[in-house]
Amino acid sequence: MLDKNGIAKRIAQEVKDGYYVNLGIGIPTLVANFVRDDIEVEFQSENGILGMGPFPFEGEEDPDLINAGKQTITALPGASYFDSAMSFGMIRGQHVDLTILGAMEVAENGDIANWKIPGKMVKGMGGAMDLVASAENIIVAMMHTNRAGESKLLKKCSLPLTGVGCVTKIVTNLAVLEVTEKGFKLLERAPGVSVEEIKEATEGTLIVEGEIPEMKL
Repeated sequence: MLDKNGIAKRIAQEVKDGYYVNLGIGIPTLVANFVRDDIEVEFQSENGILGMGPFPFEGEEDPDLINAGKQTITALPGASYFDSAMSFGMIRGQHVDLTILGAMEVAENGDIANWKIPGKMVKGMGGAMDLVASAENIIVAMMHTNRAGESKLLKKCSLPLTGVGCVTKIVTNLAVLEVTEKGFKLLERAPGVSVEEIKEATEGTLIVEGEIPEMKL
């Protein structure tokens, strides 16, 4: 079973040379720490930075340099800063190759709910709406179940949707899954996790074909 860093490390394998990548709040922000050194990737944060680097070491934080989640970050050589209009122009213009988001729920058809829990105060949907509407390659980083042990990979989302039919792949603490027309296709299982455990933790339709390999981290 993976922890949050393990999920981010596995997702980092999906990042290709030359990609422009948007990192959402939460687990996705950790991905920048695990990208291979032999490839060049431009990480974009919707608050207006292109060329975002890993988190800073303790004592080296710059309070003026933050990501969309208000966490202190680093900037790589050649990084650029711009306003929200430019940032969202990049997102809406489909100039981002890969979007990595967190989620509270994902449905088997690729619907995502990641912005609101009814009854809880929120400021608004924010940039997630633009990201899921514009991106063609969306990977979700999430825990497979909630704190009560209930599946977060569902037949149909119960929470307010952020986007419809937009998720392409999911990496959880238990597995890597691809969203297909027939449901969640199991691609890999986390170290020490059995296919049966993944089945029990998945409410939506789970497609298992052949022997499922263990993740290589």
